[in-house]
Amino acid sequence: MTQPRKRWTRHHNYWAFGTALIFAVGIVFGMIWGQVWLGIILAAAVSMGWLIAYESSRGRSVGIENRDDDGARL
Repeated sequence: MTQPRKRWTRHHNYWAFGTALIFAVGIVFGMIWGQVWLGIILAAAVSMGWLIAYESSRGRSVGIENRDDDGARL
């Protein structure tokens, strides 16, 4: 049985807009510092963090209680 294809959603538009804005700000800061490549590299790093934080905030598994997986207990 095949899995249904995931489509481009409105939430992806928000992430793409945020990523483009982060890159634009990174390029501007790079131009101010005189090193555009440094701005692009920093923007790429921040963009990866933005992706992780954005997808994490959507929280598809919020409220799942797994008693066997308690990080506080060794």
